[in-house]
Amino acid sequence: MNLFGALDVSASALQAQRVRAEVVAANMANAETTRTEDGVPYQRQHVVFEAEESSAFQDSLIAQAGLPSTSSLSSQFGAGGKIRSASFLSAMPGSVNAASTVPGGVAVTGVIRDTSDALKRYEPGHPDADADGYVSYPDINPLTEMVDLMGATRSYGMNISAVQAEKSMISSSLDILR
Repeated sequence: MNLFGALDVSASALQAQRVRAEVVAANMANAETTRTEDGVPYQRQHVVFEAEESSAFQDSLIAQAGLPSTSSLSSQFGAGGKIRSASFLSAMPGSVNAASTVPGGVAVTGVIRDTSDALKRYEPGHPDADADGYVSYPDINPLTEMVDLMGATRSYGMNISAVQAEKSMISSSLDILR
């Protein structure tokens, strides 16, 4: 990983947590929405995260070990030169038990809808009431949404702290070179 690699990881996490906070805010704003454009009650949404892979560390490790480049390794380890075997990395001198992939951050792969049933409330005068007088409301618990929002906020703050620490380390390394 290069000097700015940690910033890339934190930047991807900041973006992912921002999306998470926006989805939670949308859930809270629509907690009483009984009819959407589709004619059904709003459904709670969840953000799906996925770890990104980064080959920058892997490429520098291969270069330092004096091994062939990742393009020549593709036939041996899979398309794109990704090392698929942890035994290859652990067999290298001075290596620690490495995982088969090197994490490179986080990505939002999608926003999915909750499949839980709507909550029924008896309100016969409501315009969205069914024939029995029940209105379907989204199954959204404000406490759950607040906990999710607090988690996103804290994660965002921790990643800001990591960015500040990385900036400090970069600045200190530049001072050493002077």
